[in-house]
Amino acid sequence: MALHNLKPYEDRILIDNKNNFKKVAMATAIAAATVFTSMSAFSAVHPVTGETLAADQTYTYRLLDGIPTMDPTLGEDVNGSQIMRDLFEGLLNQDASGAEEPGVALGYDVSADGKTYTFNLRKSNWSNGDPVTAHDFVYAWQRAVDPKTAASYQWYMKMMNVVNINAVADGKMAVDQLGVKADGDYKFVVSLDAPLPYFASMVTHPVTFPVHKATVEKHGQAWTRPENMVSNGAYKLTEWVLKERNVRERNTAYWNNDATILDKVVALVINDENQALIRYKAGDLDQTEVPAGQYPAMKKSLPNEATSFPRLCNYYYTFNLSDNGPEVFKDLRVRKALSYAIDRDVIVNNVTKGGQYPAYSFTPAATSGFKMPTIDYSKWSQKDRDAKAVALLAEAGYGKGMKTLKFDMLYNSSESHKKIATVMAQMWKQKLGVEAVLANQEWKTFLETRKTGGFQLARGAWCGDYNEASTFLDLVTTEAGYNHGRWVNKEVDQLMSDAKTATDPNINYTRVEQIMAADMPVIPVYHYTGVLMLKENFKGYPINNVQTTTYSRVMYKTAK
Repeated sequence: MALHNLKPYEDRILIDNKNNFKKVAMATAIAAATVFTSMSAFSAVHPVTGETLAADQTYTYRLLDGIPTMDPTLGEDVNGSQIMRDLFEGLLNQDASGAEEPGVALGYDVSADGKTYTFNLRKSNWSNGDPVTAHDFVYAWQRAVDPKTAASYQWYMKMMNVVNINAVADGKMAVDQLGVKADGDYKFVVSLDAPLPYFASMVTHPVTFPVHKATVEKHGQAWTRPENMVSNGAYKLTEWVLKERNVRERNTAYWNNDATILDKVVALVINDENQALIRYKAGDLDQTEVPAGQYPAMKKSLPNEATSFPRLCNYYYTFNLSDNGPEVFKDLRVRKALSYAIDRDVIVNNVTKGGQYPAYSFTPAATSGFKMPTIDYSKWSQKDRDAKAVALLAEAGYGKGMKTLKFDMLYNSSESHKKIATVMAQMWKQKLGVEAVLANQEWKTFLETRKTGGFQLARGAWCGDYNEASTFLDLVTTEAGYNHGRWVNKEVDQLMSDAKTATDPNINYTRVEQIMAADMPVIPVYHYTGVLMLKENFKGYPINNVQTTTYSRVMYKTAK
């Protein structure tokens, strides 16, 4: 067995060329842990940095929309995941740069054949005092895969290669046949059908987090209400009003509570991003997104607060290619024409203005180990792309003197999304005579519309659940739950299946990107940056982690 002892908070991991973990003690952080143990709710200085801390350790930030669920098994969105990582803790976490570090698991052993992972759990408690055990993980993983649960991320679990996972997820085998088990109370064992190099990084996602079985069974869907929830993260849910606010407060039963500085985290739902910026400037918020197009001005007026950094996310529009989708989108010429006619440079330079990168591939260049493939049309001038778009649409029977192409264009409610959709629609109108009818829906309704295929062309975005290209390209496989456009390509399915055990999966990834560019099931628009306003005295936000995996327990506020 290969032993992987992940760094505790007082240690630092070094990774050698064989990806074996080595621990190096960091005396200052050990001392910090000792200082934290004796801290009261407020300490004058940060025990590691020496900064003077604010007396009020409340972090307040803006949410675009309400979070549909607080159940980590059922969640599917980025903002919801941020909250769930406060309320629950899984086997592994990420540090400020995105490297794996201990969560409930102190470390893990991997068998010589790479097919068995044994996670060695620390002794920790649920918020009600019950011990967190391997049995809790067994229950949570079985629940996530059980078709009766209808978890949105069941498809993600299927990508993890766990023994019998497809048969269980498809209802052909009982959940107790899933390849997970408890070896006593503090060893969680996972058996894989085949080695998966990035398996450990996948268990930082909330769908793999433990849930408290007795609470779920007692309260049913109401188990996530603040008065009912039992959780194991650094914070407890104390208030949740769907379209108004979400409040988390320190969980004193958390195993590392003494190292937590923030006492309270408040997420306020503010649909208007310009209103959110006003409230930020007024001091009501510690963090908010910069509205599209305003980053240059904010950087000039508040240079120490406006920030832009690469994120492991893509922004695109997906065609509905299902039987319920428009017949016109089944014509490849139409799909290519619409994609070619989008001037991505105009969108990132004149609309978003936050350092975003024009996208011609689905996978962002920031993805670890990913070799950006050459996409032919990305090398053309925009003038040549426009000319090709006109010709292709004319071949399909649309354009001057012919039929007018008309379709609905759906996005979730946001001023930024509206601006981007409006500019895209104007480009199509001016260049191709196309009429794109804009429609917006609030987040929960939008998600349901996409899932059920009740759209024609819809906005999509994806932030990597782990830092490897498959987190993006698995989305376009036939069985992927987020393949809402229902694109089917058997070669892509096989390539992504083979990539899991390939010596160099980039060969497969390159081919998949080339197939997507040739078949155009989606319109890549840009690759994200994080474009935020962060108060100068608010510290610990993970801008150096391209996944922007946040944990409020490592954040803090200094005295002004």
